[in-house]
Amino acid sequence: MPKKYRLTKINKVESERKQFDESQFEIDYVNELNPAQYDAVTSTEGAYLVIAGAGTGKTRTLVYRVARLVEMGVEPKSILLLTFTRKSAKEMMNRAAILLDNRCSKINGGTFHSFANLTLRKYAKLVGLDSGFTILDQSDSEDVINLIRAQLDLVKLKKRFPNKQTIQSIISLSTNTGKKIEDIVAEEYPHFAEHIEKIIEISRFYTSYKKKSQLLDYDDLLIYLRDFLHDKAKSQVLLSSIKYVMIDEYQDTNKLQADIVFGLAGHNNNIMVVGDDSQSIYSFRGANFKNIMQFPKLFKDVKTIMLEENYRSTQEVLDFGNYIIDTAIEKYPKHLFTRKTGGELPAIISATTENMQSRFIVDRILELREENIPLNDIAVLFRSSFSSFDLEIELNKANIPYQKFGGMKFIETAHVKDVLAFLRIAENPNDVVSWYRVLLLHEGIGPKKAQDLLAKITAGELNIKAHPEKTLDKSYKTNIFNLFLCLYRIHTSRQLPTELTEIVLDYYEPLFKAKYDDFNKRKKDLDIFINITENYTNLTTLLADMALEPPTESMADISEEEKDNEYLTLSTIHSAKGLEWHSVFIIHAVEGFFPSSMSYNKIESLEEERRLMYVAATRAKNNLYISYPMNIFDRHNGMTLSKPSRFIAEISEELAEEWLLEEDF
Repeated sequence: MPKKYRLTKINKVESERKQFDESQFEIDYVNELNPAQYDAVTSTEGAYLVIAGAGTGKTRTLVYRVARLVEMGVEPKSILLLTFTRKSAKEMMNRAAILLDNRCSKINGGTFHSFANLTLRKYAKLVGLDSGFTILDQSDSEDVINLIRAQLDLVKLKKRFPNKQTIQSIISLSTNTGKKIEDIVAEEYPHFAEHIEKIIEISRFYTSYKKKSQLLDYDDLLIYLRDFLHDKAKSQVLLSSIKYVMIDEYQDTNKLQADIVFGLAGHNNNIMVVGDDSQSIYSFRGANFKNIMQFPKLFKDVKTIMLEENYRSTQEVLDFGNYIIDTAIEKYPKHLFTRKTGGELPAIISATTENMQSRFIVDRILELREENIPLNDIAVLFRSSFSSFDLEIELNKANIPYQKFGGMKFIETAHVKDVLAFLRIAENPNDVVSWYRVLLLHEGIGPKKAQDLLAKITAGELNIKAHPEKTLDKSYKTNIFNLFLCLYRIHTSRQLPTELTEIVLDYYEPLFKAKYDDFNKRKKDLDIFINITENYTNLTTLLADMALEPPTESMADISEEEKDNEYLTLSTIHSAKGLEWHSVFIIHAVEGFFPSSMSYNKIESLEEERRLMYVAATRAKNNLYISYPMNIFDRHNGMTLSKPSRFIAEISEELAEEWLLEEDF
């Protein structure tokens, strides 16, 4: 990287530093930030787009900007910071509090969904909701859809009909992208084109079902919030309390979230979004790359600030990443540079077979370990989860411990969802999904009997607001009486969530042991869930968090002692975004796998594959290895793949070394 380029960038911003009297601030912003970061932190009034390249201190910039606003006398509660994980928001607020003082921890920080949840409960009457609404997580939504499929008798169709997961995905994509269901089916699921009318019918039933039962899925939270914000008469009180809005990872927003951002800041134009167009890789979730590209058109007089000085990687790694993204069709031009020296060129490794690729990686990992690079600082990244299967066999042979990321969430385990269903009914007696799950746990109650009981519950003939002696006659069996008694006790109790959960567990234990053969192993999860409930003082917040910010499987499976153990990381690239390691291997960089042959038909999809390669490469701090087998069979297309990925095929020897593995390796 020519020094002249860096000096030009620094001098351009240096002149702007002199506009401020820094003596009034406790924090030495000038010397603790680089010029571009300082520019972003001190730009407070107006609309700003901060393009933060990989490893350029995005989080640091947001933390210092929060501190700066508070030091300027801005009321912390009037600052809104939205991120994509609650952990990220808490980390920023805590760092800002350490940097300045505890005022910074009092800003409004959270995810889009958690902010929507709090806002909708606070302004429920204005929105047309009951403040005790239940939030459906993804698997709950799928269960509702499955219930509707059964009611419409669609499961008996002779021709293949989409399963509950696919239908949920179609409906959600339609909601998040603003596209019609028929367009989503035509683009993503053309083999289900003949069922479009039935899918639309399910969508209509799904919407009315949720409304009737006071159920909101993730998308509903955003829809209700967007509509509330765009009704200025209703949202005036909320909007007048928000002076500054900051959005992290803006490249990952969908259409609904972009509408919400405009609704939050359109009234005063005080908005800063931070993100990297080159790391937009979540279109399958509905994220819209165009949001960050078109942001300058959304607000008035938007100023763009570029963060390009990287603190993670060597220049050799950055040059490789710059090469990958330079040929992107649509982008904000940027060139990452660093002051770090002494790096090695990335290596592109061609292997005759997939197994040879795996054996090379195992040997190189052992060499790195001998060079005192801990396993925890090494990662193997891949485009698709199945790409690591052969490697996992070789790692096991070599006794190299590893952990693979992207598994089931703790909260999605069946037994934990059983317990949550009891608590959700207690909170919202109209939660038909939870009622159905709980009823089916009982001996003698099948789908038809459960439907009959649900009809009576929905009609108000049966309820948990009164003691079952008053609501159930002698025609109901003892197990039904005991169920309603348990739910009545929880619903009418004012005890803490932990105590309510213990009531559920006492009732659930015999059902639990009858349903699961491996209940001894599963019991550990229930113990962990009890521990989690101790952090809450009310049931509403507990249930909202379990839906919006569920603990992951690793919480249940990794003890404190195990966390200290070394393990190699295996991860999909999507799961690795935001992380970093000393040495990174990218495997299966073969045309047809990466980019995927499924992306060939759309330029937008191919461009996202390019960004995915860029994200993978920029996870490396020191060593980067990109490997591909020259003889691998693709079962999907029924052909053998052998060409290196187009993203690395033409790279010059100045940017990467090429290694060819011999047969006797």
